[in-house]
Amino acid sequence: MQFKGTSQYIADKDLMVAVNAAIRLERPLLVKGEPGTGKTELARQVAAALGLDLIEWAVKSTTKAQQGLYEYDAVSRLRDSQLGDARINDVSQYIRKGKLWQAFTTPQKCVLLIDEIDKADIEFPNDLLQELDRMEFHVYETDETIRALHRPIVIITSNNEKELPDAFLRRCFFHYIRFPDAETLSQIVEVHYPGIKRSLVSAALTRFFEIRDVPGLKKKPSTSEALDWIRLLVADDVDPLTLGADAKNALPKLHGALLKNEQDVHLFERLAFMARRQ
Repeated sequence: MQFKGTSQYIADKDLMVAVNAAIRLERPLLVKGEPGTGKTELARQVAAALGLDLIEWAVKSTTKAQQGLYEYDAVSRLRDSQLGDARINDVSQYIRKGKLWQAFTTPQKCVLLIDEIDKADIEFPNDLLQELDRMEFHVYETDETIRALHRPIVIITSNNEKELPDAFLRRCFFHYIRFPDAETLSQIVEVHYPGIKRSLVSAALTRFFEIRDVPGLKKKPSTSEALDWIRLLVADDVDPLTLGADAKNALPKLHGALLKNEQDVHLFERLAFMARRQ
């Protein structure tokens, strides 16, 4: 079982090595990188390339580790008992399977994506250590143990919003997706927009990297934002020659696709003002 990338996803050699190493070691692959660098899409493309089902668990700030295993709906059971419903004798009727339970019990090997694990409470990763290590957990309400029929390929993403516990990191194979260089980003654009004018791509990416390099930028535009911006440039049939920065056009065309807060917009407006004064 070897991941070699797909026609829809540009993966560099180091990333492919990391994916295949995690598969061989049967360890979770922890992927970090700037938002919009394709961490979530990696799991989808690994599943597609290997012909496996994908189970996605999107983590939120309120997500608890227990929800990935199962949830016991005690409130519904109490209500049914008051109504004299015979289902209350079967506790399993009130157990909702979590994403790990689903991944453990699929008839074939699958890919399990735990997306943006750093959004949850700091204890969240530690609460999953034993389950991800042993590939099993106990359901106390029904006194049964759920064991993985096939060890899933686990891909965990993080935007580095908070530090993850050392005990959790020790159990993972780690890879940091670096922001793509101009050549790689050009290949990514070609995958998404086949046949796009090379002159437009060249001018747009030159301007894009100039914007990312502006000192004091609060949020640098990401790969996904570059793709959105180029899509708009194509739709508006923008002349590549008009994309360069000058005193009158410090703000990039259609800048709302790239600059996502007022501080960065004001930064470019100040740069334009200073350029005009000079």
